[in-house]
Amino acid sequence: MATHLILRKILDTGFVSEPPPAADPALRTREQDLQEEILKVFGQALTVRHVDAGSCNGCELEIHALQGAHYNIEGIGVKFAASPRHADVLLVTGPVSRNLEVALKRTYEATPEPKWVVAVGECGCNGGLFGESYASCGRVANVIPVDVEVPGCPPTPVALLQGILAAVSR
Repeated sequence: MATHLILRKILDTGFVSEPPPAADPALRTREQDLQEEILKVFGQALTVRHVDAGSCNGCELEIHALQGAHYNIEGIGVKFAASPRHADVLLVTGPVSRNLEVALKRTYEATPEPKWVVAVGECGCNGGLFGESYASCGRVANVIPVDVEVPGCPPTPVALLQGILAAVSR
């Protein structure tokens, strides 16, 4: 009896995920034309590799929220990969610590062309309160080329998705 009521509630409620936001071209830092042949390579899917370069994990919490059912990013073709060799976009969080500088460069080199880099959060965009020091290289752009910067401490899941879409859209 209770199962029938639960199923009725599910059918009456329907889908509760939000539609994807529009890409925000104002977030772009480096101009790059997206040719039709690149779209053919990607098809309808985009693979993201997240790299934590020394963050406080605030941005990671928002990235995990973005991967939840509420935002349904897999429904629009955005997937996360465990290897940079399978990625189209690098999503980099935190100020780049000196201990992770070489690892970030190797990750960037291992990512196949065409590739885009999205710097996330105040720390990724400008070094945040850590800046440059003996322990920190500062912002991501000090180590690898950055295409899009998504500011915020931490940025919202919608802002993250807008940044990812801005990286690959015209």
